[in-house]
Amino acid sequence: MVNESNQTLLGFDFGLKRIGVAVGQSITGTASPLQIVAATQGKPDWEVITKLIATWQPQALVVGIPYTMEDEEQEITHAARRFARRLNHRYHLPVHEVDEKLTTKTAREDIYAKGGYKALQKTAIDSIAAKLILEDWLGG
Repeated sequence: MVNESNQTLLGFDFGLKRIGVAVGQSITGTASPLQIVAATQGKPDWEVITKLIATWQPQALVVGIPYTMEDEEQEITHAARRFARRLNHRYHLPVHEVDEKLTTKTAREDIYAKGGYKALQKTAIDSIAAKLILEDWLGG
C-alpha cells in the first residue's frame, strides 16, 4: 500500500509471451490499461518498458505474482519474481509484488460482459489484468 502522497505507478501482468502494463495514481486508487509488451520465453522487450518508464516516470512498480488456487508456487511464479527483480535492478525503483490470482479470468469476464465475444477477441486482456493488479495493490 502506498503512502498518502500522490504517486504514479506502473503495474505489470507478467506472462511468458505478453506482459500487460497499466498506469495508476495513488491519490485516486485507480488505474488504466496501457498496452501489451511482447516477451519471448519471459524475456520482455526492455526497450518498450524503458520508454514506458521514461514517459510515465513512476515512483514505484507493481508486479502480479501468480499462485495456484491453493496458494502454491509454480514455475511462472518464479519467472514473475525474476521479472520483478530485473525491474528493480534496471530502473532502481521500488517494486511491489501482489498476488494476482484470478485477475486474467476477471478481466476476461469484465470484457465479455461489456461487449461479448467480439470485444473479448479485440481487447488487450493482459493490460486490463495489469489494471486489476495495480488497483488491488492501491486499494490493499
